[in-house]
Amino acid sequence: MLDGEFTFIDLLNIVVDIGLVWYVLYKLIMLIRGTKAIQLLKGIVVVIVVRFISIIFGLQTIQWLTKQAIDWGFLLIVILFQPELRRALEQIGRGNIFVRSTRTEEEILNQIIKDIGEACSYMAKRRIGALITIERETGIGEYIETGIPINGKLTHQLLTNIFTPNTPLHDGAVIIRGESIVAAACYLPLSESPLISKELGTRHRAAMGISEVTDALTIIVSEETGQISCAKNGELHRELTEEQLKLILRENLSLHLKSPEKKSWKWRGKKNG
Repeated sequence: MLDGEFTFIDLLNIVVDIGLVWYVLYKLIMLIRGTKAIQLLKGIVVVIVVRFISIIFGLQTIQWLTKQAIDWGFLLIVILFQPELRRALEQIGRGNIFVRSTRTEEEILNQIIKDIGEACSYMAKRRIGALITIERETGIGEYIETGIPINGKLTHQLLTNIFTPNTPLHDGAVIIRGESIVAAACYLPLSESPLISKELGTRHRAAMGISEVTDALTIIVSEETGQISCAKNGELHRELTEEQLKLILRENLSLHLKSPEKKSWKWRGKKNG
């Protein structure tokens, strides 16, 4: 290229360069979404914004403090987030981070609804208590960390087996993210609302508790009555049939796959009436 000339090839190189950088950043954000690392990312953005403001207004002390935070921040990230970085490198090594699913969103959604519906119906008929939380837009990593990691593909057989009485994982909640059961025996916050019926037990209070502090959807199967209930946005829907439960999932859930390893969920609000 001669000085002062700008060819189509140069423009194409710039577009490809920027496109690849943004795509990698996008994949990394999807990878850490719902984990503690996303909070760190927000903190980094705040530090950068504060540094720019301090430069504009000539705030020397804040400039020095933010410079130290940025200079030592990379080392701190490596130390604090070894598990997340290791997982990212493993996915890159397997080539999963750039792979697209061959199944359609509708097929995956149908399978998820089928597995959850069949498992809840099976447990309800046999009065097997269950507490199933489905992660939505708000990450619930802090509650996942209280349980036992599973990271297994969601099936109605696995879901039923976890809640079988007298097994090590049957107490506590199962947390589902995308197509995966990520953890079992998780502790959820109990609701302190005085509006909850006194006849409801710990599972229902835990379901209401998580629905009050996050946008997660939680399904409860009562071992006393065999009834299926669903908690969402601080509301409890009781005495659901399998078909009603599936309808709630279908009307509220829209699945958009970002990669086979990491899914994101988008929910449409349902009017009560």
